[in-house]
Amino acid sequence: MKQTAKIILGTAAVVALSAGVAGFTSYKMSEPQEQKEVSFENVFETSGMHMASYSGVSSQPVDLTKAAESSVNAVVHIRATQASKVQEVEVRDPFSDFFGDFFGQRGGGTQKRQIQTPERRGYGSGVIISKDGYIVTNNHVVAGADEITVKLNDERELKGRIIGTDPATDLALIKIEGEDFPTIPVGDSDALKLGEWVLAVGNPFNLNSTVTAGIVSAKARAIGSETPSGQAATIQSFIQTDAAINQGNSGGALVNVNGELVGINAMLYSPTGAYSGYGFAIPTTIMKKVVADLKEYGAVQRALLGITCNTLGTDLRMNEEETKQVKELIEKLGVNEGVYVKDVVEGGSSAGVLKPEDVIVGINNKKIAKFTDLQEALQQYRPGDKINVKIIRDKKEQTVQITLKNEQGTTKVLKDADMEILGAAFKPITTEQKKQLNLGYGLQVTAVTKGKMADAGIRKGFIILKANGQSIKSVEDLETVMKAASKSTEPVLWISGVFPSNKKGYYTVDLTQE
Repeated sequence: MKQTAKIILGTAAVVALSAGVAGFTSYKMSEPQEQKEVSFENVFETSGMHMASYSGVSSQPVDLTKAAESSVNAVVHIRATQASKVQEVEVRDPFSDFFGDFFGQRGGGTQKRQIQTPERRGYGSGVIISKDGYIVTNNHVVAGADEITVKLNDERELKGRIIGTDPATDLALIKIEGEDFPTIPVGDSDALKLGEWVLAVGNPFNLNSTVTAGIVSAKARAIGSETPSGQAATIQSFIQTDAAINQGNSGGALVNVNGELVGINAMLYSPTGAYSGYGFAIPTTIMKKVVADLKEYGAVQRALLGITCNTLGTDLRMNEEETKQVKELIEKLGVNEGVYVKDVVEGGSSAGVLKPEDVIVGINNKKIAKFTDLQEALQQYRPGDKINVKIIRDKKEQTVQITLKNEQGTTKVLKDADMEILGAAFKPITTEQKKQLNLGYGLQVTAVTKGKMADAGIRKGFIILKANGQSIKSVEDLETVMKAASKSTEPVLWISGVFPSNKKGYYTVDLTQE
């Protein structure tokens, strides 16, 4: 069967609200247990509201002053600093075009040079969600930061540390030390209605404690995968608002008229890079689960349905032939909205339960009309949870139960791998070692105890040159590759390098955590 629907992106630019110190970052479980509601009340301050549900918009004139006054003190200004570093880069050899043939090269030669990068700073916002100093912000605000400074509305400046990040949703959790910080109670973004008044609170252009007002323009919005400065969050179900949002608002609060946090501001949609009427926030339905996982595990316990799928329905941007194909499919399936299952992943959560050409229309009594609805719904569950999925199959409605699994096809806890699991110590090779061994870089193993390195057979003195195809020049390089590998479907480090004797070595380090 032909693919009948596709995503067509608009021409306006999607830009990160605050370029983090490293630019816009790519972004990018538990054993089966009795089914129970995931509780987040021990993570967030609820100010006695207990995640109060929002009953709707009053017909009386809207007074936003109380919401602004109650939320502005809990929104902070974040400065993320990346220290100056020495980096090795490849540059084009200017003489290769003239002398390449003489020396056996045919142009295009490169040289390796070391450069000193300047100190870089990025600015954004954050929201205090607990009295003991946990702050939620965007991943792209703090990505790559060596130092984080948090400035409160009362002008206090405190050092912050990263608890965990999740590029897939562009969320991060940081911590400041202290007690009795002002907070915003966390509300239910699902209860938001189109046209409802909201406030955007943040620090645009480094203007502290700025409040703007607008309405909810759309819900469960997807905005595409690319931005001018990198890849956008892969999990998208944004709240769209016309409250003015600009650079520096990233990580700030989207607040309803009751003063409850309903979203974390993340993006603006603009052909110019400045506010032009459309801003986007990550809903609290996604945020609550991500933040709870980062606090407890250091990594998000992400449940996957194990299918490839499309939103079922026509789009004004489709051509005549595409529209015709979709209408024929709708007539065949007997349903005009939902998520159309194209294929079921072998060994995944849905294997043996869902079938190609099923249409998902609900999850645990939540209506699913499009793919972004499905993404948002799944973010509330962990691997091992059981969900009831309402589908249309052969033009008949039925409900099936699915036990969710993670990307590795299990229900085990995936912890953010710590360097300690390697059981080894490292240091970059010296200038003298580079000369002796004719190496441009390398990370030497200076000690090996019990751990993953010892299990793989790596011995003291070995010089790591590459891990999973990436050049390893520092401990930070190895840590970055290791953490990425630990969250993949195959948690393995393929390490290559040399011994001081110039003997080459190749090792496989299993990062599986019990």
